[in-house]
Amino acid sequence: MDNSGKEKEAMQLMAEADKKVKSSGSFLGGMFGGNHKVEDACEMYARAANMFKMAKNWSAAGSAFCQAARLHMQMQNKLDSATSFVDAGNAYKKADPQEAINCLNAAIDIYTDMGRFTIAAKHHMTIAEIYESELVDIEKAIAHYEQAADYYKGEESNSSANKCLLKVGSYSAQLEQYPKAIEIFEQVATSTMDNPLLKYNAKEYFWKAALCHFIVDELNAKLAIEKYEGMFPAFSDSRECKLLKKLLEAHEEQNSEAFTEAVKEFDSISRLDQWQTTMLLRIKKTIQGDAGDLK
Repeated sequence: MDNSGKEKEAMQLMAEADKKVKSSGSFLGGMFGGNHKVEDACEMYARAANMFKMAKNWSAAGSAFCQAARLHMQMQNKLDSATSFVDAGNAYKKADPQEAINCLNAAIDIYTDMGRFTIAAKHHMTIAEIYESELVDIEKAIAHYEQAADYYKGEESNSSANKCLLKVGSYSAQLEQYPKAIEIFEQVATSTMDNPLLKYNAKEYFWKAALCHFIVDELNAKLAIEKYEGMFPAFSDSRECKLLKKLLEAHEEQNSEAFTEAVKEFDSISRLDQWQTTMLLRIKKTIQGDAGDLK
């Protein structure tokens, strides 16, 4: 379907909306329904934005939604303004990630001012995802996931908070910030192990915390595993715990072949993901004379 006509129509609507805004600001325009003209202009900008979306002109759509958002703010329609900034952010996501972040931050400012922290947290997560996949700035992604987790916790949305914290833990470990990662994994494991629906996941978080301990220090890892077994007896029977004990043994003997064999055996039944493989490689590199792979 040819949507090029939509773009022309959108541009005409934008020009009409601009005229309305200008005339509402004049002395006579202000006397004769200035606010009404601004409301009309808002609607025109939003319609134009949707037409630009149909024509896949994402930047123009984002810009039109931003115009609507600013006018809503001028009229103290805070909720409409925030919604328009979110629409702008979603459009810009496809063309200009940094501009998308600016719009979502503007929406977040309005939502937090109104006390709507759950929705603000959701948009912090979206920003974090843009930093993760589009702009590849892990430090900034971490900051936004942390902020989202804080807001979710404050609103008692603990499972959403934990979801964000696990991202922070994984990225912190990737950036070699092991004490921070350990603290997060232990915190989430402790909060899930008492929940009948979530306790199965606790072993995974204790396993991740133990891997981080292991990279820092072998003795630390030994003590941590004992502590986790005491806190959560089901961890003792897990394949992850058995693997950790085999790895500790191989590491004590500085036997890189036994280390690799134990990892391969585990991986043949439960596939290791990229993060776990990276952490295991970092541990293996601490064995003297190791080639630094898991083959």
